[in-house]
Formats: sequence, structure tokens, C-alpha cells
Amino acid sequence: MTHSPPWQKPVAITAGTTFVVALLSRLPDSYSATAVGFAFLAVTYILVLRSDDSAKIARHGLSFGGLFDPEPLSLSRIARDTGTALLWALGLALIFLPAFWVGFLWWWRIRVPFHAPPASSLGSDLSGQLLVIALPEEAFYRGYLQSALDEAYKPRWRVFGAELGPGLLLTSTLFALGHLFTEFNAARLAVFFPSLVFGYLRSRTRGVGAGLIFHALCNLFASYLGQSYGFPR
Repeated sequence: MTHSPPWQKPVAITAGTTFVVALLSRLPDSYSATAVGFAFLAVTYILVLRSDDSAKIARHGLSFGGLFDPEPLSLSRIARDTGTALLWALGLALIFLPAFWVGFLWWWRIRVPFHAPPASSLGSDLSGQLLVIALPEEAFYRGYLQSALDEAYKPRWRVFGAELGPGLLLTSTLFALGHLFTEFNAARLAVFFPSLVFGYLRSRTRGVGAGLIFHALCNLFASYLGQSYGFPR
């Protein structure tokens, strides 16, 4: 009796999810992002979160301070885990976002002056980036997929306190391809690189909260730079 390779099931589930998400992304703009986010969350719920096994939820980094555990909520644990996630996300933002700004200027050959948009424009995007985009993508790709691939192929490299392995590279590849299939633009493949950081945070903090916040900050900062240099929204 032959056994399928251990990566086959999570990759097949991701391929099917990507197909559905690509279809949903063709809906009118006012509905597509919400529909895509709901699809990612629905799949993650079916695969992980509907379980009453708190250990399984924790293995996938989806406890969120105990919000999805069957045990009673602990406000101190929620506050502690949220604070840790914020510190990690903000710390890496201070490292990577200035470098991204330099790369943004170089890639687009920008010569126009910087004009900061109103802060209210970013505030209105914050909840959408966190809840509609970053949360569903991190829950599925880092919570379900990377965890499943790490179980299939144990991490073998220790990088700045995180145990990383082939699962990080394969997850980032599928993450980039998923973005390409929702919008056929080769530039979409560039998300492979921030995905490596999201995956690092998943491993280093043993949860998806820090990656979720950092993911949203990256999207907000890219939007902020685009508006500051006159790119259409």
C-alpha cells in the first residue's frame, strides 16, 4: 500500500482554496475582499478552529490568547499575548519598513516630492486591513498551512530564535502564487519576501498574532507611500 507524500494534502487544500478565492476576487470591488476573507476564515474554521482540542488550536498558532480555546477566557493572558504580538510587529516594522521605503523609491523611479495624505485615510483602512485581509490570510497560510507543512517536514534551521524549515519556503511560494491568481500581475509575486517575515514571526512567537499585525502594517505603509507619491488608490 502506497502512502501519499505528507505535503500533498495541505498543498491540495491550498490549491482548492486558491481556486475558490480567485473566483471570489472577480466579484465587484465592494464585495470581493470580504468574500475572499470569509473564504479563508471558513476553511481555517473547518480544518482547525471548530475542534474542541485546545492543543490542536495552539499547535496551529490560532489560540489568540485563548479566544478560540474551549477554556474560560483569561484577560491577563489576552493582554499579555496581544502586547507581545504588538512588540514583535512594531519592532520588525522599524527594521523593515524604512528599507521598503528606499526600495519603493528605487523600484518606481520616483522623482516627485513626498506629500503626506491625511491620517484619517489610514485610520479608515486600519480595521479592513486587520480583519478583512491580514487576519484571514494569516489564519490560513501561517496558521493552517505552515503548521501542517512544518509537521510534515520538521524545521531544520534555527534563525534568530525561530525553528524554520521547508514549510516556510513552500508556504511563501503558495502565498505568492495565490496573490498572482487573484490578479494576473507578476509584481504580485513580490509578496513572497514579506511572507518569509510573517512565517518567521509565526515560528518565533508560536502564534499568528504578531504576523497578523505586521502584515497589516506592511499593507498600510505601502498604501501610505502610494498616496504620498500620487499613486491612484
